[in-house]
Amino acid sequence: MPLRRPWRLFAPILAGATLRERLIGCLGVLIGVAATSYLSHAVLGDWLHLPFLVAPVGASALLLFAVPASPMAQPWPIIGGNTISAAVGVAIGHMVPDPSFAAGIAVALAFLAMSLTRSLHPPGGAAALSAVLGGQTVAGAGLLYPFIPVGANSLLLVAIGIAVHRFTRRAYPHVAPPAPANTRGTGDLPPQLRAGFQAADIDAALARLDETFDIDRADLDRLFREVEHQALLRAHSNLACQEIMSRDVVTVAGNAAPAAARDLLLRHNVRTLPVVDSDGRLLGSVGLRELAAGGEDATVAALASPAATAPLNELAMNLVPRLSDGRSHAVVITDENGGVCGLITQTDLLAALARALVARIDYSI
Repeated sequence: MPLRRPWRLFAPILAGATLRERLIGCLGVLIGVAATSYLSHAVLGDWLHLPFLVAPVGASALLLFAVPASPMAQPWPIIGGNTISAAVGVAIGHMVPDPSFAAGIAVALAFLAMSLTRSLHPPGGAAALSAVLGGQTVAGAGLLYPFIPVGANSLLLVAIGIAVHRFTRRAYPHVAPPAPANTRGTGDLPPQLRAGFQAADIDAALARLDETFDIDRADLDRLFREVEHQALLRAHSNLACQEIMSRDVVTVAGNAAPAAARDLLLRHNVRTLPVVDSDGRLLGSVGLRELAAGGEDATVAALASPAATAPLNELAMNLVPRLSDGRSHAVVITDENGGVCGLITQTDLLAALARALVARIDYSI
């Protein structure tokens, strides 16, 4: 049942925030802050009577481990945002004697500086504020304060964050996957981008909504395309690969000569041959491109490229991204032992999509 309006303020707002992700994030914050504190104290100690750890590190750690894909949680925003903001705070603290006015001016100018340097990081506002209100200790450190301890703390936190994320198999720093490219060397858009929404549609939607979202522009594109794919799966969730695959698959032995594979491709009018070993297990796939790139003295197994595969119970619509990437012409359906059970080509999938669309037409209109 939907939440009543007053309680919506207390509802979770992070998309994709599972309990497992939150627990991993909590552990990351614990390790990140504790290790940064320990190492900073070990290196800095009471050097120049500066604090060995600054408060903005706690907020930076939350971003780093709770939302590692956020543009504001990447290495440059953490290091640059905190350091630049602290420098702004030190400068304003020296120029504006009234702490009340200095605090507001420092945070506002820190926001502007971070925006101009593409290092927007919310804890940077706290770094600027602490530089203004830090008292004689910060004032005595002068221009050193933004670098030690603020910059040093931020650098250590990022280094520890990279190590923790790699250990937990999370991608950090976050890099959005490249957009699909046309592999044909022509001016056309790649197949995945010719239908559905375009990049200009995302820009138009963002302009119309007139809001700032904490997500990379390329990640928005990837998210929307995944939404389209999930909607396709939902509409055709009862169609498994084993229902539409070709079962009488033409294969070639791995120790065969290239001429034998070429003869099979031409005789059966197919574009891809699964390459199998003596036990029928899949070794890869070969087509005319692979055969043309190698010599006649090589075996087919030596020329084969990795094959696109799927299990028997895989949803057929899950193959759409693989068979529309401009590179793969067929997906080999395998059993649990790697044996070849069938083959689904682009034609097979297109025919299945056409049948599914016809079945959904309401002829009563």
